[in-house]
Amino acid sequence: QVQLVESGGGLVQAGGSLRLSCLASASISSIYAMGWYRRAPGKERELVARIRSSGTTYYADSVKGRFTISRDDAKNSLYLQMDSLKPEDTAMYYCAASQYYGSAPGSWGQGTQVTVSS
Repeated sequence: QVQLVESGGGLVQAGGSLRLSCLASASISSIYAMGWYRRAPGKERELVARIRSSGTTYYADSVKGRFTISRDDAKNSLYLQMDSLKPEDTAMYYCAASQYYGSAPGSWGQGTQVTVSS
């Protein structure tokens, strides 16, 4: 399984922006889908955004219009641009990779903390 390392989290005021990055240990060009998940304290982990190798994207309703997911296969990297951040976006954010169509994520990063102050 590919190893994933996230970076870019931090503390930001509401309305601000952050860009998360996820660097893979190997080529991601053949990986079917990569996504960003988050887990807030006391809540279940949720899918925030996902991008397939075709470029098709999915966003949770709560982040539509504010977050943008992208991938750069040449750099083995996944990104999440987060704009207009809200306190409810505070969570640990994880990068994940699903190798094949229909498969659950088999690779996870260690997470990067995003904290949005009001």
